[in-house]
Amino acid sequence: MVEFRIDRRSGVAPYVQIARQVEQALRLGLLMPGDQLPTAREVVAATAINPNTVLKAYRELDRAGLVEARPGLGTFVRRSLARPGAAADSPLRAELAGWAERARAAGLDRDDVSALVTSVLDECFGGAPPGGPYATHPTDNATHHANTTDHIHHADEGTG
Repeated sequence: MVEFRIDRRSGVAPYVQIARQVEQALRLGLLMPGDQLPTAREVVAATAINPNTVLKAYRELDRAGLVEARPGLGTFVRRSLARPGAAADSPLRAELAGWAERARAAGLDRDDVSALVTSVLDECFGGAPPGGPYATHPTDNATHHANTTDHIHHADEGTG
């Protein structure tokens, strides 16, 4: 199960942060079809945000075809976004983590690394990513995207 982390200083709406964290977990293979998302009550208890904010994020994910609400049961993952090589335990991630450690050791800070990663992504993939199913906030930036994995944590499977 995923535990959400809300960065109140990011300038990104909390419902967008939740939706992005679910999408990130789907891409990394941390959530798979059939997995249940935390209930709105559980998210509110962990993050101190309004339950309507959680429900809005889940509705956006539902509209995107990623999850489905089952009345009386909860919200469940409908489909995965995981691709070979993108899993949380992939060799590519390990290489990237090693690179990030070398960048830190070389004296680069998070913003420096974010700028480097963004420039390489732009070169390799042709510019900024499309907006996707979630609205972006005007103050959103690449740094938040780079930090998203810091906000995804697994809870014990039995706590759902």
